[in-house]
Amino acid sequence: MKRISFALFCFLLAMGAVSAHGQAAPSATGRGLSVTAGVMGSIFQPDFKGYPDWTVKGDQWVPTAEASDWALFGIGAYVDVKFTRWIQIEGEARFSRFNQYQNIHQDNYLIGPRIPIHRYGRFTPYAKALVGITSMDMGPNPNGTGSDPTGRFLTAAYGGGVDVKLTRRFSLRAVDVEYQQMPEWFGSSASPYGASVGLSYKIF
Repeated sequence: MKRISFALFCFLLAMGAVSAHGQAAPSATGRGLSVTAGVMGSIFQPDFKGYPDWTVKGDQWVPTAEASDWALFGIGAYVDVKFTRWIQIEGEARFSRFNQYQNIHQDNYLIGPRIPIHRYGRFTPYAKALVGITSMDMGPNPNGTGSDPTGRFLTAAYGGGVDVKLTRRFSLRAVDVEYQQMPEWFGSSASPYGASVGLSYKIF
């Protein structure tokens, strides 16, 4: 269901871009609208160790943010929409479901501005600032309710990376680093971080 929702999100984003392009002035040049879609693989520090890394608040045990000894591996997809040289948007979905410890995993659904810093031949470093939602399973529940606690958290993400143009259509995302902030994580905050690599195709 989540993957279907993401596919619908990408479709609507692309359709909005096409609509904007259709309304552009006829004098638009090659520096105008383009849409690129890609896939990626990631490694992330979830900033949660799992049970017994919990604290007591009131009469309940709640998760405590702390760096884990187990990195999460994930797969995902991203869409870049370029309107002008300085106006670009990136949307990404990441499913960090591999190498789980105590069934802990997290999924990200983020969108925001992407700014290419400068182009050096085939290399284009960029910065980005995204916002969205992270869905996370916290593993075993020490409160004895019989089900693993889960949560959906507002997430801000800051990062950047380097894209390498391989051909007219294909580009390698050589590295993408991301630092996330979840300010309302079980009454405190958590800060996952990680890196990704990917491959993209320029649709138009």
